[in-house]
Amino acid sequence: MHINWKKTLIVTLDIVLAVYLGLAMTSFNKPDETAKLCTKVSIIIADENTNGFLSAKEIKKILEKKKLYPLEKHMQSINPRDIEEVLKTSSFVNTVQCYKTQNGHVCINVTQRLPVVRIMSVKGDDYYLDDEGGIMPNSKYTSDLIIATGYITKDFARHYLASLTDVLMSNEFWKNQIVQINILPDLGVELVPRVGEHIIFIGYLPQTKDEGMRKQLITDYLTKKLERLDKFYRYGLSAAGWNKYHYISMEFDNQIICKKTVKTMPAYTPPAVKTEEKKDSTAVSTEKKDSIKQDNNKKSV
Repeated sequence: MHINWKKTLIVTLDIVLAVYLGLAMTSFNKPDETAKLCTKVSIIIADENTNGFLSAKEIKKILEKKKLYPLEKHMQSINPRDIEEVLKTSSFVNTVQCYKTQNGHVCINVTQRLPVVRIMSVKGDDYYLDDEGGIMPNSKYTSDLIIATGYITKDFARHYLASLTDVLMSNEFWKNQIVQINILPDLGVELVPRVGEHIIFIGYLPQTKDEGMRKQLITDYLTKKLERLDKFYRYGLSAAGWNKYHYISMEFDNQIICKKTVKTMPAYTPPAVKTEEKKDSTAVSTEKKDSIKQDNNKKSV
């Protein structure tokens, strides 16, 4: 068998050159980090002013507790994956991305979970529900959220209340108008508005074990109720007055039942007796008696 040494040599040289170029490029793009220290840590939190759960200071505290805060550490010893895994354990972190730069900087980008409703059940539970139906522990969060009260289990909150809240939050008017959701013992749903001294009963949310169908059924049900309520607000309460009714039931599709607000009359209070006049009259009669006595004394003298 004849070997073409010239061709073999050319192929070998090409392979060696390719390996060399690959190593050179890798070495150029990833310089030696053994002598470099981390000189700056950038922590960026998306929606920090909106959500308010996390701050750069709190992120730093979490990493310091695990001895992973990278400032002034050797770049080679800093593992971005370790930082990401620790921060993901926080109940308020949605996503986190960490990476190193060639000039000795470490960048940490964090997105937060978005709370949409605060749950305060009759059993004493107090927690938040996020926009994906996840449960978040109670914290210092003080934003203007819808509050859900009453007979709420965590299962009902995740599978039913989350979908109900999604519909309210998706509409700018109802997002600002509804301030409280109350769940009755039989799972009936009441809504408490910001404007008007009335409570709205919307009936009972559709129930099914099919998770995909459940969300759609609740969305359709609540959308229909809110459309009717919007018309009643526009053509009913706007003319009759926002405080005319104290309870509005929209349980049935073909009617709206309203209970009027009963204004109680103040109890009758009899006028107070003028004691000063009595004292004056008594004083006058005494004066008369004294004058008569004086006259009689004069006559006897």
